[in-house]
Amino acid sequence: MISRQWCGLAKSAHADAYVEHLRKETFPQLSKIPGFIDASILRRNLEKGVEFLIVTRWHSIKAIQRFAGRDVDVAVVPQKVREIMIEYDRKVRHYEVVK
Repeated sequence: MISRQWCGLAKSAHADAYVEHLRKETFPQLSKIPGFIDASILRRNLEKGVEFLIVTRWHSIKAIQRFAGRDVDVAVVPQKVREIMIEYDRKVRHYEVVK
């Protein structure tokens, strides 16, 4: 199993809208991809805004390619999300889930 992790810092006023976007758009789309397992939203308030760590779990890198394309390390960030972020990872991190 592979954990895919991405971090972004949202403008405070748009933090709830970002969570809504994930729940209504992103996660339903991911659930249709063979090999997708689940996703988590981790959130913390910082002085500059609201930081999010999005963690998805997949059966394999091949499954991730169905979502991200050939270069699985490139973050998939829709334009509407870019507009509400102060900063965000351009690359994601992948970890093998040991347990």
